[in-house]
Amino acid sequence: MTVGRRSPSRWTRFAAPLAAVALAACGGSQSVMDPRGTGADDLARLSWILFIGGAVIFVVVMALVAYAAFGPTDRRRRLGNRNVVIAGGIAFPVVTLSALLVYGLLVTDWVVGAGEPALRIEVVGERWWWRVHYLDEDGDIAVASANEVRIPVGRVVEFSLKSNDVIHSFWVPNLGGKLDMIPGHVNTLRLQADEPGTFRGQCAEYCGGPHALMAFYVVAEPEERFAAWLEQERRPAMTPRVPFTRQGQELFIQAGCGACHTVRGTPADGVIGPDLTHVGSRLSIGAGILPTNVGTLAGWIADSQHLKPDNLMPSFNVLRGQDLRAIAAYLESLK
Repeated sequence: MTVGRRSPSRWTRFAAPLAAVALAACGGSQSVMDPRGTGADDLARLSWILFIGGAVIFVVVMALVAYAAFGPTDRRRRLGNRNVVIAGGIAFPVVTLSALLVYGLLVTDWVVGAGEPALRIEVVGERWWWRVHYLDEDGDIAVASANEVRIPVGRVVEFSLKSNDVIHSFWVPNLGGKLDMIPGHVNTLRLQADEPGTFRGQCAEYCGGPHALMAFYVVAEPEERFAAWLEQERRPAMTPRVPFTRQGQELFIQAGCGACHTVRGTPADGVIGPDLTHVGSRLSIGAGILPTNVGTLAGWIADSQHLKPDNLMPSFNVLRGQDLRAIAAYLESLK
């Protein structure tokens, strides 16, 4: 008889997927266990303290339960001693939980309001995308963008978080904790990236419709590169030099896109949708769901409802293929 490898037990088949999910949460572009900023590092340390402390307490409690159930009778009675009950049932929980509460509040205080900010950014939650405003010293809008945030490395950045419709939640796991965006209220969050990189963020509060497709990216750059980028963003869109993209600009205006979108330096001045002045330089479109290129831009314009159902942009599937490619090429050139 041939002896083969024993098939996995029912427990193994059940536990393996759960372990894979648990381990997957410890790494990657949206993991609190992969901190890349000072605040995120403190939150990760707090998490490990809670995980390890909880595991130790669980083991000790289970050991005491086993001792109480199966230990020698004369020794088990000691667990019912008045002093043991007070120490283990009152004093230990009060001291432990109070210490964790104080430490947690200190960590939260740093994440929410640590350091003097070098930059202030206003982020407004929309259905289902992010309106991004870089503010000047007077609190006025210096640069308007959408669905992407750029920050200088090693500097504290203050985010003013708002919502224009329902409750959203701003969360960049690699850089810090999440904070809700509540209509009629302004919440403040300060984050700092300790190294260059691109970090994915997500709306962490269910806001209806395509909530799961409401993402964004935070790009942390050395201060010199960030300053150059910000200066470029202040400028209006360049006039197309290639006939094909010039045609795309004309079609963009004729199709009525400017009623919802702004492209500074052109007649397009709509404020309902994202500012597209420099959309070609962004990493993604559709709030983090597709990379920015001519193909994805054309697909989004033609059938955004298929790519992101229930979003507020209508599908322009009446455009001819040539016209669609021209508009997409024009938008991709806006850098």
